[in-house]
Amino acid sequence: MENISIIIILLAIVTALAQVTDRIKIPYPILLVLVGIGIGLVPGLPHVDLNPDIVFLVFLPPVLYAAAWSTSWPDFKESIRPISLLAVGCVLFTTVLVAMAAHYFIPGFGWAESFVLGAIISPPDAVAATAATKGLKLPKRIITILEGESLVNDATGLIAYRYAIAATASGSFIFWLAGINFFYVAGLGILMGLAVGYIFFWIHKITPNNATTDTTFTLLTPYAAYLVAEEFHASGVLAVVAAGLFLSPRSSEVFSNRTRLQATAVWDTMIFILNGVIFILIGLQLPMILDNIKQHSLTSLIIYGSLVSLVTVIARIIWVFPGTYIPRWLSKGIREREPETTVRRVSIVAWSGMRGIVSLAAALALPIMATDKMAFPNRDMIIFLTFCVIFVTLVLQGMTMRRLIRWLGVKEDDKHAREEEAARVRISSSVIEHIEENYSLTLSEAVLNQIKSKYEIRIQRIRKDSTEQRMTPEQISEFHRIQQELLAREREFILNMRKEGKISDEVLRKVEYELDLEEARLELDS
Repeated sequence: MENISIIIILLAIVTALAQVTDRIKIPYPILLVLVGIGIGLVPGLPHVDLNPDIVFLVFLPPVLYAAAWSTSWPDFKESIRPISLLAVGCVLFTTVLVAMAAHYFIPGFGWAESFVLGAIISPPDAVAATAATKGLKLPKRIITILEGESLVNDATGLIAYRYAIAATASGSFIFWLAGINFFYVAGLGILMGLAVGYIFFWIHKITPNNATTDTTFTLLTPYAAYLVAEEFHASGVLAVVAAGLFLSPRSSEVFSNRTRLQATAVWDTMIFILNGVIFILIGLQLPMILDNIKQHSLTSLIIYGSLVSLVTVIARIIWVFPGTYIPRWLSKGIREREPETTVRRVSIVAWSGMRGIVSLAAALALPIMATDKMAFPNRDMIIFLTFCVIFVTLVLQGMTMRRLIRWLGVKEDDKHAREEEAARVRISSSVIEHIEENYSLTLSEAVLNQIKSKYEIRIQRIRKDSTEQRMTPEQISEFHRIQQELLAREREFILNMRKEGKISDEVLRKVEYELDLEEARLELDS
């Protein structure tokens, strides 16, 4: 009970500090790394024992499912070639290079545990990639590649991770057998995920629309997909990703507007809490980890951590540039099928290798015993090195990403903005036509004009006449500031009415909900 209380208190502190990151515009995973280090330096905090199997089960499914849910399948499919090269090729390449560096430069590291380390830190993290690129207005294709890669690469890394653990326990590794099992585990995992996704889609469709139960089902889906796949010795990671990619584009068919609003809020909160808890746990374990590797001097530990981190960063850079240009040089079909790329854009992808919660969970999930009679070799050193890589990639790459994008002059392409604008205009125009065709004879002119005016104003806001000057970014910012002030005034007025007893709590909640929706829409428009 004491440990749980301390975790809750620390989580409250992390949440409070997260407000700071919103103000200074840094990705919150960077804060979590720093908080984890800070917790490890506080004397007297208890050590929390973790069940390795529970770590995977609790943390991985929801994190991967949330990332899959926010990924566009058409965009993912369109960029499947570069995503595959990164998610499979770059992960395995990084695993090998890190394993070689650990084996040859860190005393006492055998090949098996070296490959375990490589597999743990080779896949970049979905949450870290999303958080680091949020608000940076990158081209859509770059965001799709980074987020798509971070979905699939976890499966590659974690499958390699499990084979490396098995090799550590058995002392042998059969490459061709591992290759066959890889395709079996991956293929069956995808099929299991699609099956679970279809079952939950069917459940959502036959049950009444209820925001609470529908949101609960979304929380259960990733765990169900993961557990079913693991029961059949398939990839639980790919099962979760497949279920998320299957259900996400179909959510509009089964979810009400209240469910979507509620589920989004619940999932954002849940992912934040999971990230916070995992870094708190590593902070509570750091003193024991450092104590178990005290045979190494502090200088040696810093050198080892810096070496592995440097190899991890350089391996991605070495892979990304040839992996981008060689296929284009060799294949005319690729050049014709895929949009032209630039060195600047490739540089952003090469520098976006932030590691995060998945690597940390994999490290903490390492078995304490390799066999009944042998402890897992270098377990604490692997956890320490993993944390070093997360620290370096998140802080170094995450903090410099904004400056790098600005320096390279990489800007958001306006293709999707034009597509969205055209879609909004077509929707509003078609609704006006529907109103005129179906209601012009049954409604009075005053009512008809009132109904149409909403959509006419919307079109005017989206599509400016040629004679009308578009607002500058400063004017748009001023417009949204005034709108926010007016909404704040409405909130103040409704709260005063409640304090004076002129309205009930029920009316207050209803009006507040409408204001919340309006403010959410204003934030999307900005």
